Amino acid sequence: MPVFFRSRAGRQWLSLMALGAALWVVGAVLQFGDLLALFVQQFDSYGADKLVLALAVAGTMSFVYSVLRITDLRKEMDLRAKAEAKADWTATHDHLTKLPNRYAFERAVLLHRRAQIDAYSDEWERNVSIFCVDLDGFKKVNDLIGHNGGDALLVEVSKRICAIGSADSVYRFGGDEFIIVATGLSSQHEERLSRLLIQAVTRPIHINGFAVEVGASVGYDRWQQGERLEDTAHRADLAMYEAKSRGPNNYLAFEASMRDKVALRASLEAKLRVAIKNKAIRPFYQPLIDLKTDEVCGFEALARWTDDEGNSIPPAVFIGIAEETGLITVLFEDLLSQACNDALDWDDHITLSFNVSPVQMEDRLLTARIFKALTVNNLPAHRLEIEITENALIQDPASAAAVLDELHDAGVQIALDDFGTGYSSLSQLASYRFDKIKIDKSFIATYRDDERQEKIVRAMLALGVSLNIKTTAEGIEEPRQLNHLLELGCDVGQGYFLGRPMPAADISAFLSQRNATLAAE
Repeated sequence: MPVFFRSRAGRQWLSLMALGAALWVVGAVLQFGDLLALFVQQFDSYGADKLVLALAVAGTMSFVYSVLRITDLRKEMDLRAKAEAKADWTATHDHLTKLPNRYAFERAVLLHRRAQIDAYSDEWERNVSIFCVDLDGFKKVNDLIGHNGGDALLVEVSKRICAIGSADSVYRFGGDEFIIVATGLSSQHEERLSRLLIQAVTRPIHINGFAVEVGASVGYDRWQQGERLEDTAHRADLAMYEAKSRGPNNYLAFEASMRDKVALRASLEAKLRVAIKNKAIRPFYQPLIDLKTDEVCGFEALARWTDDEGNSIPPAVFIGIAEETGLITVLFEDLLSQACNDALDWDDHITLSFNVSPVQMEDRLLTARIFKALTVNNLPAHRLEIEITENALIQDPASAAAVLDELHDAGVQIALDDFGTGYSSLSQLASYRFDKIKIDKSFIATYRDDERQEKIVRAMLALGVSLNIKTTAEGIEEPRQLNHLLELGCDVGQGYFLGRPMPAADISAFLSQRNATLAAE
């Protein structure tokens, strides 16, 4: 049935037409035509013929008007149907890439459910695989070429993905995440499609004169008959994040252990929130030794957490969770305040070293938080040394320079941590003011057995001397490492051989014992 006749106006028109036909039949049966002719003859002198003619003309005009209104109404309904279709398309498609969006995928999920309830269509009778693709390094590229360039990159990436599979089965879930639904793939074909997706995405893309590259992480899983399609998509998403955690341009099929890992992380996140609230995460302090005088010149604060079950949670684990969940600011403020308060019990020449993560460098109130901890605990600014990794400086160089200058002007010392492991180490030394560089422990652990590593360590120490910057060697665990670094002229040493991290309560005893040993020598 046409759309018009399904409308209210259409049904009314049909009813009137049916009523008119019925009245015509009744009139013909009862010979109303003869009666009407007789009526006109009897009252002709009163203008009955003109009255009948007027009624006939009025009826004809009404019919013509009705036909015109019906035609206009039909056009309006067509326009409305087109507008609704356009609005529906807009709601279910990404405006940038023109791909179906998350809402369209949810609609496909509903259709899939109905297919399960009624009867499996040919498409769903075949095995269905869902791939989740997320771009690696998109933010850096976006910062390099601007948001318009980033949009152009997403459009090109979407075209490349669609060229591999049907455009109807590719969805953009917002940001730089895409979903691909494929049917009829074997395990080998799933793996091959994952490789093709990575190869397609990672090819250089030329935008505004720049040849830019992004990576891709792919996770996938196969739908099992009888389960919800969104469950398969969720598992593919978990596999994608696991692939991303292993580095760029990786792909993984879902494994049950990934769900366990996510559950463990969720549990740790909940415990971490409680631990931060209850101040259960405490700073431990590892000594920094002046290698020229053999005296303690400082302590580095290191976060330590033991949960209620007595398990020691590695800092790399809970610090990473804190950064991802936005808890790092609260944790940073709490630990820095504790450390500044503990440092008041040390001799005035002993400094406090405290680490700032790359995520915190994006915090515009970072310097204010540091100054607040110093002021509240009455710790002089020159006794605080902030350690910043090279990777923390490349996110926003201009902002990082402003932060370091503000800290320097206040008297806070700045150390470049993990020197030699980040990006453009020498350019960092040229761009920023540092009071100390800390040679990463990976160099100290192997340089005596590797001639090239030893040359690099020598060069780092010579660089510190030429720039008038103190050098600290991390990871000293053997006497021979210490002796060699002394020969090379290293300024400060740190490592298990010189002292392990300890709670604040043990520092007094450690200092007394070390002073007694030095006096005995």
